[in-house]
Amino acid sequence: MSKRIIIIGGGAAGMMAALSAKKNGGEIIILERNDRVGKKLLATGNGRCNYTNRNLSINNYHGNNPEFAYSALSEFNVEMTMEFFERLGITPAIEDNGKVFPLSFQSSSMLDVLRYEIETQEIELITEAQVSEIKKRKKFTIILKDKRTFEGDKVIIATGGMALPSSGSDGNGYTLCKKLGHTVTDVFPGLVQLKLESGFLKSLDGVKFLGVAGIYVDNKLILEDSGDILFTSYGISGPPILQLSRTALEYINKGKSVELRVSIIHTRSQEELFQYLVNRFNFNDKKTVEIGLIGLINKRLIIPILKELNIDKNKNLEFLSKDEIRKLSQILTSWHFKVIGSQSWGNAQVTAGGVNTDEIDSKTMESKIVEGLYIVGELLDIDGDCGGFNLQWAWSSGYIAGLNAAKN
Repeated sequence: MSKRIIIIGGGAAGMMAALSAKKNGGEIIILERNDRVGKKLLATGNGRCNYTNRNLSINNYHGNNPEFAYSALSEFNVEMTMEFFERLGITPAIEDNGKVFPLSFQSSSMLDVLRYEIETQEIELITEAQVSEIKKRKKFTIILKDKRTFEGDKVIIATGGMALPSSGSDGNGYTLCKKLGHTVTDVFPGLVQLKLESGFLKSLDGVKFLGVAGIYVDNKLILEDSGDILFTSYGISGPPILQLSRTALEYINKGKSVELRVSIIHTRSQEELFQYLVNRFNFNDKKTVEIGLIGLINKRLIIPILKELNIDKNKNLEFLSKDEIRKLSQILTSWHFKVIGSQSWGNAQVTAGGVNTDEIDSKTMESKIVEGLYIVGELLDIDGDCGGFNLQWAWSSGYIAGLNAAKN
């Protein structure tokens, strides 16, 4: 006799869990709080949907125990994910950095094929269904906010975390899990823009450059990344910053002072740049410092940097001291800022922290506390780097949960 499996949440993990469970003989109901499934999926990869990454390793994942993710990521791996979606009609486009997109470069393509599959597999989908409580006796009873109830043999919670609450991920999943006896670690935004302490942010707003950024705690480099970096009115953004944000916030949450060091010129060492500037300024010694830096860095960086160093912009290069040139070479290769926080959940791409993975069977995604309950995706204390790793975790954990819920 087939198991009746109720899936709470119709995002990436929930849809994958539904299709996996259906394939293995389950009778499936998806309860989705929005008016349609996959709302967050449409926003991924800037609307292009970076759905996995060929260069995946366990080192791309974070949490109190990242190794927890290994089993699911191995059992439903990147190749299997690409094959799965290719059968649904998604031709992969693979970039040099391993990122995989649909060849259409449209997130809507991913959602369209998943929705088609859910429909043709006759999976029952109930939208505008916000779950307020889950009760377990012999079977599970799901109670909605509007008092409708559903009964099932197994339940998979796939509500997502706290990131992008406009998509429906408002943390309700954590409340449901806590009520069932699970513990939840501190949650904070992951893959998010950082707020900096600086008096120059207004004038730097919108300045973009190719550089290197590093997170420092107690003067020690913790993590760095390179790529397009963007100054904003509140701080700093860009792909390297998103990659560093989890680490920065983790240390801030521990009460540590966190420093971001940015290399605007990263192709020369500080000493090489110092020598270069000495020669450059000697060659144009009648120019002012402000004019002398044009063509070297973004024009809008010049005044804030000179103010930071207390160098008069109208000073002629011939009167610039060696000490002042050294300070210029220092700030251009390593400009220091204090990190004071991040943008809100509405700007975050993923949730860091979540349901304690010690309470979940890594091979099945089943709760060790409540038999027949499965918890997947972003709800768990597992989050990935930027680049398709979080969606791969959603596919893998959802697939494993659906398979085991239907099988057991």
